[in-house]
Amino acid sequence: MKSEISPAAASAGAATPAELGAPPAFSALLPLSRIRLSSSHRGARLARLLCGQQLDSWGVSRTAPASGAVSAIVAELAANAVTHGRTPGRDFEVRLGLGEERVRVEVIDARPDRVPGAFPAPAAESTGGRGLLLVAAYADRWGWCVRDPYTKTVWAEVRYRAPGECQEAGQALSAMVVDT
Repeated sequence: MKSEISPAAASAGAATPAELGAPPAFSALLPLSRIRLSSSHRGARLARLLCGQQLDSWGVSRTAPASGAVSAIVAELAANAVTHGRTPGRDFEVRLGLGEERVRVEVIDARPDRVPGAFPAPAAESTGGRGLLLVAAYADRWGWCVRDPYTKTVWAEVRYRAPGECQEAGQALSAMVVDT
């Protein structure tokens, strides 16, 4: 089962994916960054820090709005993986990809039976349960999919460049890859 939330639904405050469909195709300019971490609060914190460091090494400054958005999304999805997607003895994985216009984040956990939107909305006085609202607010699009019987992937994409800047950025990244 796969799902995606549209930017229109996100701006309307929808926290659960509203449109069924596979995640959009993603063509990474560089190899994906993959980080496997322990399903602990320390692992979730480390995921956020390492993703910020990876974006910085790709040329997306830590002070850029996209970097802040990706860090917030990773923090929330990693916290959800640790809190709701934890299976004793199993780690969670964070994948980060840099495309021409967008950064894609994927967080894979070991609980395919616990999917976003399967739980009731929190009470008005509750202090938790609104994390996916943050993801919907920061991401241009996001969703989830169960790819096999053992894992669930929650993904989000954030635009980091305007379409006109992409050709120049691609040429610069190509030069970096050739030089190394």
